[in-house]
Amino acid sequence: MLPKDFIAKLSGPAQELQKTSKIPASVTIAQAALESGWGSSAPGMNLFGIKADRAWNGAVIYLNTHEVINGVSTPVTAQFRAYKTWLGSIEDHAQFLLKNPRYKPCFATTSALDFCKQLQACGYSTSPTYAATLIEIINQHNLLAFDK
Repeated sequence: MLPKDFIAKLSGPAQELQKTSKIPASVTIAQAALESGWGSSAPGMNLFGIKADRAWNGAVIYLNTHEVINGVSTPVTAQFRAYKTWLGSIEDHAQFLLKNPRYKPCFATTSALDFCKQLQACGYSTSPTYAATLIEIINQHNLLAFDK
């Protein structure tokens, strides 16, 4: 899927969720783009790469992935949440961030770019360049326009 088509498909739901969740639409779109390769790799309709922990009661899918452990990219098999639709993934992503106390600092930020930095600081991804990559996607595709 082309980035412009992906953005068009996600911008409406991301903007609606921004109203109730306070998660900037630009961040939702950028995270989904990064985690799913612009929708080309979203097994189980999981746009955000959210793993299925013990608290998850929904469907799951097992996938091979990489985690950065002690600075080394290490292959692992992990259990991920699965959804029926992308919208289900977007809505669950918002609830995941809102209900998990570890992400509380994200909601104390005043800008989308700071939200990205806090996501990394709170451990959303093991990638040391996670925030920078999200910010690059936001800037390259003018996603801040969706936060208004």
